[in-house]
Amino acid sequence: MELFEQSATEIVKHVTAGKVTAREVTESVLARMDAVNPTLNAVVARNDEEALQTADAVDRARAAGDPLGPMAGVPVTTKENVDQTGFATTNGLRLQKDLIATSDNPVVANLRRAGAVIVGRTNTPAFSLRWFTRNSLHGHTKNPHNAAITPGGSSGGAASATAAGIGAMGHGTDIGGSIRYPAYACGLQGIRPTLGRVAARNASAADRHIGAQLMAVSGPHARSVADLRLSLAVMAQPDLQDPWHMPAPMKGAAYPRRAALCVAPEGLNTHPLVEQSLRDAAARLRDAGWEVTEVDSPPFRAPARLQAQLWLAEMERGAKAMFAQEADADALYVLAEMHKITAVPDLNEVLDALQARVGFLREWEAFLASYPLLICPVSAEPPFPDLLDLTDFPRCLEAQLTQVGLPLMGLPGMSVFTGFAEGEAGYTPLGAQLISGRYREDIMLDAAEAIEQRSPQIAVVTPA
Repeated sequence: MELFEQSATEIVKHVTAGKVTAREVTESVLARMDAVNPTLNAVVARNDEEALQTADAVDRARAAGDPLGPMAGVPVTTKENVDQTGFATTNGLRLQKDLIATSDNPVVANLRRAGAVIVGRTNTPAFSLRWFTRNSLHGHTKNPHNAAITPGGSSGGAASATAAGIGAMGHGTDIGGSIRYPAYACGLQGIRPTLGRVAARNASAADRHIGAQLMAVSGPHARSVADLRLSLAVMAQPDLQDPWHMPAPMKGAAYPRRAALCVAPEGLNTHPLVEQSLRDAAARLRDAGWEVTEVDSPPFRAPARLQAQLWLAEMERGAKAMFAQEADADALYVLAEMHKITAVPDLNEVLDALQARVGFLREWEAFLASYPLLICPVSAEPPFPDLLDLTDFPRCLEAQLTQVGLPLMGLPGMSVFTGFAEGEAGYTPLGAQLISGRYREDIMLDAAEAIEQRSPQIAVVTPA
C-alpha cells in the first residue's frame, strides 16, 4: 500500500512509532496530487512548502521525544470557504480571490495544533450554494469514480480529493447537505456535526446572519469511520471565537441499540437502488445486534421549506449585490430557481420560521429519545448526473429533501458508504444517512462502524 492510501489512524501510528516520517507521507500525498489533481480539479490552492515544513516539525518533535498531536503527520485539505492564514477565502468567487486571511478559522487552527499537515485548499461552487462543484474562478471539479456524476457540493472538492488519496481527511461545511452529499457521491464516510460541536469563525468577513448561525457547521470527510472519529474530536476542541461552541463530551451515556428505518420520508419517491442501500444498511445493523424498526420519520418537508426561507432572506439581505457583481451563471440560475420555488420571506415569515424551529426540534428530540438512530436516504436518487440542477432543479431539490430539512434543527447527520451500483449515469457509489440526537455523534459513529465492517472496503480511487 502506498503512503497516500493509508488512513489517518494508520499514519499516526506509523509516524509515532518511527516506521515512516511525516515528510515521507507528505511527499507521497503531494506526488499523488501531481498525478490526479489535473484530472479532478479538486485542490485549487496548493500548500507544498508549508506542508513540508509542518511535516519536518512533526519529525523533529518525534526525534526529540516531545509529545505528538493526535493527527501527527496526517495530510488533510481545507475547503476554500474557511480562513487559512496566507490564503484567499474565496468561497468560489472571483470577487474574493484577493481576500487573504490573516488568521485561521478555529477549525483550521485545531487541525494545526493536532499536528495535521494541510496540503491544499479544495474547490466549492460559487457562494457554496450547489450540490455540484463548478465556479467561474477555479472551474469544474470531477468525481474520481465517474466523471459523468457530480462529486457533490458544496464540499465537492474536499470529497473528490479524499476519495482520490489527496489527504486522508477533507474538511467540509454543511448548511444544506454540503458534507453529507459529497461523501455520498464520492463513496466516503462524512459527518455533519451538531450545531456548536465544532467552533468556526471567519475573521475575514462579518459574522453571518441568524439562519447560517443556526444551520452551518464544519466537519470531516474520510475513507474510514475511525478517521471520522479522530478528525471530529480534533476539530471539536474549544475556541472562544465561536460563542455557539459547546464543549460536550465526544461519548455520551449508554443507549439502547435501537434504530428506526424510514425509506421514503413524507412520500419521497425513493429510487429502488437507494431503497436497497437503506435496507442493506439496516440488515447490517441487525446483524450487529441492533433492533431496527421501519417507521415514519419526524417532519422534513416543513423544516426544509423554512430552511430555504432563511437562506433566501439572508441572501437578499447580505449577498444580493454580490450575486449580481460575481455574475456566475450557475449561481444566478440556481438562485432564480430557488426564488421560483420559495419566495423571499418578509420579516414576519422569518420570525415565524425561527419560532417554528423550536417545535420541530422538540419533535425530533422526542423521536430520537425512542429511537436513538434514524436510517433514511442521503438523497432519494443515486448521485446525480453532473450539473443536473441546470436542467432540472426541481428534481434535484425534491431528491435532497433530507439534506435540506435536517439543518434547520441543528441536528447531526452522517452519510455512511454501503457499496456501488449501476445508476442512470453508470457506476456510482451509494450510501445511507444516519441521524441521532444533539451531541450524540457517537451513536451515529458506532452504527456506521457496524455497517462499515459489513460493507465493501473503501479504497483510494484513481480517476480514469
